[in-house]
Amino acid sequence: MIFVGVDWAEAHHDVHVADEDGRRLAKARLPEGVDGIARFHELVGGHVDDPAGVVIGIETDRGLFVTALVAAGYQVYAVNPMSTSRYRDRHSTSGAKSDAGDAQVLSDMVRTDRHNHRLVAGDSQGVEAIKILARAHQSMVWSRGRQTNLLRSTLREFYPAALVAFEDLASPDALEVLRIAPTPTLGAVLSRSKIAAALRRGGRQRRMDERSAEIQAALRSPQLQAPAAVATAMGASVSASVAVIAEMAAQTAHLAEELTSGFEQHPDAEVVRSLPGLGTILGARVLGEFGDEPNRYATPKCRKNYAGTSPITRASGTKRAVLARHVRNKRLADAIHLWAFASLSASPGARAYYDARRAAGDGHHQALRTLGNRLVGILHGCLASHAAYDENIAWAHRPENNLASAA
Repeated sequence: MIFVGVDWAEAHHDVHVADEDGRRLAKARLPEGVDGIARFHELVGGHVDDPAGVVIGIETDRGLFVTALVAAGYQVYAVNPMSTSRYRDRHSTSGAKSDAGDAQVLSDMVRTDRHNHRLVAGDSQGVEAIKILARAHQSMVWSRGRQTNLLRSTLREFYPAALVAFEDLASPDALEVLRIAPTPTLGAVLSRSKIAAALRRGGRQRRMDERSAEIQAALRSPQLQAPAAVATAMGASVSASVAVIAEMAAQTAHLAEELTSGFEQHPDAEVVRSLPGLGTILGARVLGEFGDEPNRYATPKCRKNYAGTSPITRASGTKRAVLARHVRNKRLADAIHLWAFASLSASPGARAYYDARRAAGDGHHQALRTLGNRLVGILHGCLASHAAYDENIAWAHRPENNLASAA
């Protein structure tokens, strides 16, 4: 076997090849793309005949270069950059660092400590597509939230009546009215008929007259006025923000349609969607981040550790503390937090478990995190047996549920 460290970058990749004793066999700087992969095959092909005899350490599990390495049959280990930094300090105290040196460190890591790192598993193309769409949708939602906060900040400075009229600035009602009245002066002269027409363009169908009257009263309420030139400039900023938010909403809806279509075609979709609190969008996010390679997570604990829901223990001498994990997949953690919250109204067992944690002294977020950890374990069992969720199997053994049933 040979052991290869790849320090990847956007334009090139430094490669260090070593034998089982750690002696350097070759090193090179390879370009990105087809030429780089071809040269990599030539570099390792002179030392082994079987691709399975090539063990590679690299600080990412994504990208075309990694995909090509996995497809070629090499053993590819994704190493956390923090682990590489700690390993480098084990053998050098000078603080020296270089790309070639990092490639050598990665080579040594997979030669001696690869059992402590994760082998890049081959997910299906379907779940890779779901992951891409789910991340794009999630990023669009986050970006829309940031743009909405920017709009709120702008309105607070010169147009507070709009904040009184609309609690949700990203709603179709708010966007359509602000599109035709981006300044307090224009808002104050809007008639109910114009407001109602804007609400219809936004898709509202009920409480039209009542809502129009509420908006008109809010926009005509007394408020401090900014100078005319300032208000005009602020109005231009509001118009731009409204246009961006509206387009983001349209693209978010389009991505949701694409995500739904891809998720529904996946063989695990029915199992994932059977769990309480997991609809199409959240289910797709969870499935995409976990992947569908059946042997990636040997136990429920492994899946929980990857999700970052299981706690960590720090103990030394007489001191012991159990803490939440903060180094984790933030996209997956966000999806699990929303999943745990949604499950409270969809599952009596989840609700009883949450209430028991709250009664034991946990805060709201801590109780949700503990519930999310439990739900990840249930998901692992359902996927392992490819069986739909069953409320009794999932929660009947819990003492709080037994007490609730007895009561």
